[in-house]
Amino acid sequence: MEHVDRAELAAFLRAWRARVQPADVGLPAGGRRRTPGLRRQEVAQLAGMSVEYYIRLEQGRGPRPSRQMIGAICRALRLSEDERAHLHHLVGEPPLPPSGLVRDVRPGILHLLDRLDDTPALVCSAARDVLAWNAMAAALLGDFSALAPGERNLIWRYFTDPASRARHEEPDAAQFACNAVADLRATAARYPADSGVRRLIERLHAVSPDFRELWARQDVRVRRSTHKRILHPVVGALDLDCEALHDPHRDQWTIFYTAAPGTPSHSALRLLRVVGGQDMTVRA
Repeated sequence: MEHVDRAELAAFLRAWRARVQPADVGLPAGGRRRTPGLRRQEVAQLAGMSVEYYIRLEQGRGPRPSRQMIGAICRALRLSEDERAHLHHLVGEPPLPPSGLVRDVRPGILHLLDRLDDTPALVCSAARDVLAWNAMAAALLGDFSALAPGERNLIWRYFTDPASRARHEEPDAAQFACNAVADLRATAARYPADSGVRRLIERLHAVSPDFRELWARQDVRVRRSTHKRILHPVVGALDLDCEALHDPHRDQWTIFYTAAPGTPSHSALRLLRVVGGQDMTVRA
């Protein structure tokens, strides 16, 4: 358990108490106030704690608040997600991750994918659900829009779709499988209450002996940027750098597939743009 920064905690509480107006939390103004914002007793009332306990926190001499108490203070002071996370760190209790995967993609990321008409790019959840992609990604990896939403998962496609698996050349295929299963195990540990993650693991166990064998190894590994060789049925083999950029707030990955200029793979990507260039809209 981390150290409590009592001085910073006290300063943070005082500053945010001053910013919240009684009307913001459904309280009457109560006549003239000597200081802006809420009174200490009002914060205590809203948080369901004693006034003496809250005063000690603002004076930098209180005990370590529990997670339940931190949550009550966050609600009383109407803190945003970022402010809640900061308060948790001041108390020495890192915030718990969301109970389930976030599956909506930020509009700015969708706009970025839409502008990338020469680079395959997609957005994955922590369980490797494909949440958004551009037409170049569909041309490289297959048309995700033709799949049911529950089938749009890179791990599921590898272990259940021979055409998808055939795009991975050995030994890259074996390495992808090991890394994907190890990453899925880490995701399952972070989101034990997510029914979608549990269902994916159950479905893979039911249909794939290869998955069952890898899952039994107990490997845990979070994905990183990597190099990949993809066998495309039209443009041939492509040696690609896969840059994986992580959004920690949503636990999503934006993956870009690129090739060094002047290489045969770069030329193949340019050809792929022509072959798959009829529909360059982003799917989500």
